[in-house]
Amino acid sequence: MLSSKARWKLGNAEAILAEEFTRTLGIDPLVARLLVLRDISTIEQAELFLNGGRDHFHDPFLLDGVRAAADRILLAIERQELIRIYGDYDADGVSGTSLMAHLLKGMGATFDTYIPHRVREGYGLNRNAVDLAKDQGVSLLITVDTGISAWEEAEYIRQLGMDLIVTDHHEPPERLPDAIAVINPKKPGCTYPFKHLAGVGVALKLAHALLGRLPEELLEIAAIGTVADLMPLVGENRLIVKLGLERMQKSAYAGIRALLGVAGIEHKEITAGHIGFALAPRINASGRLDSADEAVKLLLTHDDREAERIAYELDALNKERQRIVEDITKEAMIMAGEQLAKGLDKVIVVAKEDWNVGVVGIVASKIVDAYYRPALVLSKDPLTGMVKGSARSITGFDMHQALTECKDLLDHYGGHQAAAGMTLEEKHLEAFTSKLNELAGSWLTEDDFTPILQADAACSLAEVPISCIEQLERLAPFGMSNPTPKFIFTDMALEDSRTMGREKQHLKLVLSQTMDEISSSVEAVGFGKGSFAEHITPTARLDIIGELSINEWNGTRKPQIVIQDMRIPHLQVFDWRGTVKPEVRLASLNEALADRADTEANSAAVILFEEMELEGYLHQNPLADSFALWLLNPAGELVPVNERALERPLEDCHDLVLYTAPGSVQDLQLILGKAAAIRRCYAIFAERKKESGGAIPSRDMFKLMYGTLLEQGEWDLYNKGMMQSFCKRSGLSSAMVEFMISVFEELEFLERSGSRIKLRKSPVKKDLSTSRLLKKRENRQDVEDIILYSTAKELEQWITQQIERTKQ
Repeated sequence: MLSSKARWKLGNAEAILAEEFTRTLGIDPLVARLLVLRDISTIEQAELFLNGGRDHFHDPFLLDGVRAAADRILLAIERQELIRIYGDYDADGVSGTSLMAHLLKGMGATFDTYIPHRVREGYGLNRNAVDLAKDQGVSLLITVDTGISAWEEAEYIRQLGMDLIVTDHHEPPERLPDAIAVINPKKPGCTYPFKHLAGVGVALKLAHALLGRLPEELLEIAAIGTVADLMPLVGENRLIVKLGLERMQKSAYAGIRALLGVAGIEHKEITAGHIGFALAPRINASGRLDSADEAVKLLLTHDDREAERIAYELDALNKERQRIVEDITKEAMIMAGEQLAKGLDKVIVVAKEDWNVGVVGIVASKIVDAYYRPALVLSKDPLTGMVKGSARSITGFDMHQALTECKDLLDHYGGHQAAAGMTLEEKHLEAFTSKLNELAGSWLTEDDFTPILQADAACSLAEVPISCIEQLERLAPFGMSNPTPKFIFTDMALEDSRTMGREKQHLKLVLSQTMDEISSSVEAVGFGKGSFAEHITPTARLDIIGELSINEWNGTRKPQIVIQDMRIPHLQVFDWRGTVKPEVRLASLNEALADRADTEANSAAVILFEEMELEGYLHQNPLADSFALWLLNPAGELVPVNERALERPLEDCHDLVLYTAPGSVQDLQLILGKAAAIRRCYAIFAERKKESGGAIPSRDMFKLMYGTLLEQGEWDLYNKGMMQSFCKRSGLSSAMVEFMISVFEELEFLERSGSRIKLRKSPVKKDLSTSRLLKKRENRQDVEDIILYSTAKELEQWITQQIERTKQ
């Protein structure tokens, strides 16, 4: 058995509507189902989703404030006033600033750009930057992806005699800036139909208004910020990214071409995923570790050589960023575990001096991935006594609302449901942490702390040929609110399993499935799931939830599943019989269990069936105390040997290691009867130090032996000639003869004097079946049939039967 890491949920699509889409639009039934699951309820909506283009953007003047902003910008251009574009330092702000710069340059404006330094200035408008703008002759400030909360700075700008236009998309506070125009689709009273534009998307709409046409030449840049800021890829965002990616195949921008080159991405294959995982991190790296000005310069330059130079600099910065993130993550994970141990287990808040504030948001995301808890990672400034950082949340916990509830403890905060930033005094940190945990305790249920994996359909492999997978691309670009379709495949047989990668961190499976007498097979790849290999037996039947893709190699195209999660719903028995070094196997198992987030601590137990083997086990296994160790004593009692066994009853253990061979079937049944909760059983059955047994002599053999003793009268066991003669005449081995003599002696049929034996004159009649030695050998043969001579599948079936019998 292998538990899934998430709750799998299957979407429920209205069948009649899906059939209508299939019939009217001529699309694959599976594609039609996926459209319904994306809340598309009419033919018109479906047509727009599949075929929407440049003619389907909303009128930009529906955005409140756009007309006033356009009028003021046109006036500034006419007067040749100095305009300053003031952006944010993330990829959304950088791309939005670059978009506005391209726009104003094309309109003949006098302008420059300014992005605050993340460390020295922090997020948003600040007075020093405003003073600098005034000193340099700026008369109009246009914010991009920032400014919605800057009402104090807006008042200061007005006092200095400058004008301000705010374009932003973050959640508006109660008090808005007093400016020439505040453009934000989320602003109260704004009737714009689409509320989920990125900061660069709002800038694009302003450009649309100023030019009187859709600025298609700017869609590439708008696509970068939209994907990078994790905006829902529906409505206008979908159009921006779809059309932007099309233009990016033959990009008109030297900077984008250079970024694609340094990331090793072929232009013809660019997807939203490439933006999110290759382009955006390199753009963000400049603002996280240095100044975002270089990233803006990259998106503005027309010089291929300069673009290539900057792209390689950003790539190097990104690698440095990755190193810093790795170092901070190691520290933060330890602190997170300590906080969970203290009982503050709903929201994780970790803080340390001099953590780089530019990357703490990434670290927070990694904590969420590891623990699936809302997480805040903060950097302390020992000189000012302030802490500053970022938060990432989970479904059901609105981080912006939570921070609003804590605003009396904060100096500054902003963001949205899934991510936010904040600054507070260190003396408030403990109270802040407690308050967040209180809110989570009242807002969330226990189920909320297990992630949900939403699947679009449950399919057989035969239902998704290459032609169907190709049609799924019509739903692209994929991203937030339009995720890559996921499918559930059940009861698949394992044909092959191996790990890939330099550190064997990836998993590759070959799976097969037979439905309605049709057999299909597929390769499945699990990136970062190499540790799962230790939890899958060759006889396992797997359920997989994953994404479908087409793998092309040497001109051959095959379907492929990219694994998101997996489960094995039945008990698994790992056949480790014949292992030369069991201690190596146990060390590997210990590592694998540590990697499984759903495996409780101390969930593995090791069983020894002989007391005399305990010392040898402890000597051979330096990790002996990593498992709960149990011993079956001669009286048939199961005895805990170490602290782990005392802490956790065998009945609660999920992993059971049968280390040595049992003396009887009954011994093995006893253990399995007590370990009814096991999910995985590891059968080593190391060789016992006692005699392993042998064949069982028949009654005719005993009669022949008895007759020989009766005829001989007396037998000297040291007389090798006599033994050899009898063995040759009877066809029995000397070991068998010695065993039968021992049985006769046990039943008091004969008496011994030194090395000489002879039959008693009038022995008490006893049946051979009463012999303890004979019964033990019979039991030994029964257990050897199970533990030595069975196949892996037969062993699994037998153990499963014993467990099921216990549950009945």
